[in-house]
Amino acid sequence: MTPALTPELLLEAYAAGVFPMAEHQDDTEVFWVDPHVRGVLPIGDFHISRSLARRMRLGGYTATLNRAFEAVLAGCADRPVTWISGRIHRAYVGLHRLGHAHSLEIWREGHLAGGVYGVTLGAAFCGESMFSTETDGSKLALAHLTDHLKRCGFVLFDTQFLTPHLARLGAVEIPRLHYRMLLQEALAIEADITALPLESDPRQILQRKTQTS
Repeated sequence: MTPALTPELLLEAYAAGVFPMAEHQDDTEVFWVDPHVRGVLPIGDFHISRSLARRMRLGGYTATLNRAFEAVLAGCADRPVTWISGRIHRAYVGLHRLGHAHSLEIWREGHLAGGVYGVTLGAAFCGESMFSTETDGSKLALAHLTDHLKRCGFVLFDTQFLTPHLARLGAVEIPRLHYRMLLQEALAIEADITALPLESDPRQILQRKTQTS
């Protein structure tokens, strides 16, 4: 019998460096993934391109934290092939209610233009998935999220895998043993993603980025 995918089991798995996936949306089973190489996004080295900086200065959008967690989950799963099954969806909603799973949303004219969600343990943010319904929606979400994580004392942003999209934003691959070392260091640090309000002015994010570059 397949064990229940409880919040407690999920937290134990993340603390050990593994995470669950499903073969498809209707799959009732999950499998555990422990990549040989891990994607990480150095929080202080998020790359804001000139075009993204222009988009941020232009404004016309709003970033929020944990306003629409289930809508972000649904947005991430809304694709032809997804690993976010109903069972996984319910499990992460449970984690969110316990304060261990969080979403960052980008809104434009009242509509959800993009978002990202993940799991927090100690000073580690384990990114799960992101989506866009408008150009640069997920990039804006990551720009606001990395700034917020840094301000809140997080030291590790786990992207699980490295995609070309993430590589352009500064993500890199590291060996499994290196990742586990960074994870253990992050687990020993206390951090709270809700400790500070989310930055509402994109220009402040760009200014901080310039000061630390």
